[in-house]
Amino acid sequence: MAKKIALITGVTGQDGSYLSDFLIKKNYIVHGLVRRSSIIKTDRIDHLFYDKSIYGKRLFLHYGDMTDDFSIFNLINKIKPHEIYNLAAQSHVKVSFELPLYTSDVDAFGTLRILEAVRTLKLKSKIYQASTSELYGDTKYKNMNEKTPFNPVSPYGVSKLYSFKMIEVYRNAYNLFACNGILFNHESPRRGETFVTSKIVNGLADYLKKEKYFELGNLEAIRDWGHARDFVEGMWLMLQQNRPDDYVLSTGQTYSVRDFLYECLNQLNIKFKIFREKNVEYIIDKSNDKTICKTNKRLLRPNEVPYLKGDYKKAKVNLGWSPKVTLKQLISEMLQAKISKN
Repeated sequence: MAKKIALITGVTGQDGSYLSDFLIKKNYIVHGLVRRSSIIKTDRIDHLFYDKSIYGKRLFLHYGDMTDDFSIFNLINKIKPHEIYNLAAQSHVKVSFELPLYTSDVDAFGTLRILEAVRTLKLKSKIYQASTSELYGDTKYKNMNEKTPFNPVSPYGVSKLYSFKMIEVYRNAYNLFACNGILFNHESPRRGETFVTSKIVNGLADYLKKEKYFELGNLEAIRDWGHARDFVEGMWLMLQQNRPDDYVLSTGQTYSVRDFLYECLNQLNIKFKIFREKNVEYIIDKSNDKTICKTNKRLLRPNEVPYLKGDYKKAKVNLGWSPKVTLKQLISEMLQAKISKN
């Protein structure tokens, strides 16, 4: 039996790297789309890139761009993948307010370019679209599943809603096997440095080394945090079903940014106290009275999403998927990975 061929856009990102690991273990041939820039960052997949038994045999990287119709079309035509995992995105919510046009071109129309290529080429490729809990936005619902109404409040969320609906349209109109994975926050040691969990872990590592404080925005935002390694298995399972459908992947557990910060401090055995002055909150090291971190209103989003909690019951029943890693385990893994580098 011939090996399955997968195309992963955003292959050098957190999810792309874990998915590459997962699919190669499943004996896939993996092709990854890499956006050309003056600095090519492959550090998340370097363990595969420099493995001579894998790179050039079971892993192949291609330059392309989600904003370029021809590069997407030509790559899909050349590879003719059995499965396409569209993970490429401008995925930072705050940045999407600063770059709304670029975010829309990549996150919305990038998905359409893939759908049109598969439709035009008359391929049987199964498509996974990386959707997001940011679709729910500022919602009144306390548990969010596949039937919960969407109310995105950022250019990122709105762009992802366009992609979500286009997946539905092409699935129904052209009988494409296309799925949306509505993924709640998922983190790991490979998480990008601009995301709050990495900012906390990296900030604490720098504090331990240099006693240099770091800044955070909204400490009260509540999120459903899981491990990216768990979530990529769910992506794969969606494409192994007989019929395409949309699924929420989450943990069903919620914690605030403050909770995440405090758990990191506890695991590092740092005793702290809180000081507030002129709407600024300081987290102070009890051992030396130095500032560990402080809040800065400049880091707040124009529209804040205060609460997100997922209900993954459908994925559990239909896919047999459940998260395995707890928040404490996730934090421990992130801290150990960062501090060991220092």
